[in-house]
Amino acid sequence: MRLIVTAALYLALAACATRPPAPVEQPRPAPQPGPRVSGDLIGLTVNELGQRFGQPTFQVREGPGLKLQWSGGGCVLDVFLYTPADGRGAERVTYVDARRPTGDPTDQAACIAAIDAAA
Repeated sequence: MRLIVTAALYLALAACATRPPAPVEQPRPAPQPGPRVSGDLIGLTVNELGQRFGQPTFQVREGPGLKLQWSGGGCVLDVFLYTPADGRGAERVTYVDARRPTGDPTDQAACIAAIDAAA
């Protein structure tokens, strides 16, 4: 009988125990486009890129941005343009990525030079 009473007492005390509140997962802010890679392409407009490299091999609108792509010389150059934060003016390059056709990373400056030479 003592065992039953003791067990009931422990169960009653355990039921009264408070649990800490479950942690609330904070939403992560969306990545903001911005100049993460320095280079002479940052800040150029679509027209300026076209004058330098010619017609892109691929172009797609991705959310608020525009992605242009050139390929040649064993590399693929992805250029991302966004409207200035104040909403005024032409879209400008804020991020540049260079890779091999296989997807492996490559030297950005060498890729830009190869695309320049092919234009």
